[in-house]
Amino acid sequence: MITEFARAKINLTLDILGKREDNFHEVKMIMQTLELADIVELSKSSGGIIFHVESDENIPTDEKNLAYRAVLELEKFCGEKFDVEINLKKKIPSAAGLAGGSSDAAAVLRGMNKLFDLNFSTDELCEIGEKIGSDIPFCIIGGICLAEGRGEILTKLDEIKKFSVILIKPRGEISTAWSYKTFDEMPEEKVIHPQTEKIIELLNAEKYSDAFQKFSNVLEPVAVQKFPEIEIYKNKMIDAGAEISLMTGSGPTVFALVEEKNSEKVFDSVKNFDAQIFKTKIF
Repeated sequence: MITEFARAKINLTLDILGKREDNFHEVKMIMQTLELADIVELSKSSGGIIFHVESDENIPTDEKNLAYRAVLELEKFCGEKFDVEINLKKKIPSAAGLAGGSSDAAAVLRGMNKLFDLNFSTDELCEIGEKIGSDIPFCIIGGICLAEGRGEILTKLDEIKKFSVILIKPRGEISTAWSYKTFDEMPEEKVIHPQTEKIIELLNAEKYSDAFQKFSNVLEPVAVQKFPEIEIYKNKMIDAGAEISLMTGSGPTVFALVEEKNSEKVFDSVKNFDAQIFKTKIF
């Protein structure tokens, strides 16, 4: 049996540069993996794809699941069928901006590569993953990266300090398609774009406080329209000692980067909210 960890990600920054001819958006964002992870167990089966999910949420176990689709895409790429049994143990909340589904698919591709001795390179796995979802190449590589294009063009960045991370996800979901459509309708003068290159320069110099002041997620004002509590969560964690707090992805999850000595205090400041709350760290 092969076991892979499918790690959550956060967007330290998220910028949208415009709409492309292929109807996708041109993005520029800094993404970072976390210790929080789903667990993906893979073993050879006696026939076909056998897919199990252990979760408190209603997670699909067919082609609607990106991890399942990863097997189908791998079969198409290889021109052969694989008999595989997959057990997915969910820890990352779904529809949260944490790339749980994309990370599961990435873990399946990595695990299948090992289980069946396919010997694909990381670049080849990313090529397969890109066909399933734009976040999957990053989830295959992990760490901290600058993501451009649709999110699939990746540049590895220097590791940053292993801050503790508090995650708080409001009850409910937000549609990524709705977020981007609503963003497109926003007047440009109301958009606060992150200074991505300057942020990378400051992170490399370990000038974290200066870098954090320039963090921004251009989709956050959109999500606040549906989840005004996002601002409450952010302010609460900042007041309790967080270094920075921001929404990740298209939301609605809010993260805070926290010095380890302050992590319990920040966690305690939000633990009684009616939301899903996690304490993890940068991985």
